[in-house]
Amino acid sequence: MERTQLGQDRIRAARATGLTKLPLHDTAQDRIWLEIVQIALDLLAWMPMLALTGPARLWEPKRLRLRLFSAAAQLVTTGRRRILRLAKHWPWTDVITEALQRLAALPNPG
Repeated sequence: MERTQLGQDRIRAARATGLTKLPLHDTAQDRIWLEIVQIALDLLAWMPMLALTGPARLWEPKRLRLRLFSAAAQLVTTGRRRILRLAKHWPWTDVITEALQRLAALPNPG
């Protein structure tokens, strides 16, 4: 992918993530909002590379939000384990499960 195309993709992702909406009225608060948007953009850039495969790797932020981030699920703690129970009827449950398995298999950075 060319550098200009990559830059345009990042700008489009930034706009879809909240860069165009500065909900606060103070400059210092808006700086904090922009930092949060930057963190979200970094997560949106790394997550597909590390966790997703196939066509899901190319999904835009709006599609990721619809299909992965808004999935119905329950976080259950049993014993000393936490289990994420995803809705069985959700069409992208397999994509989410595979992504979580790939992330869990990564070495601990710390």
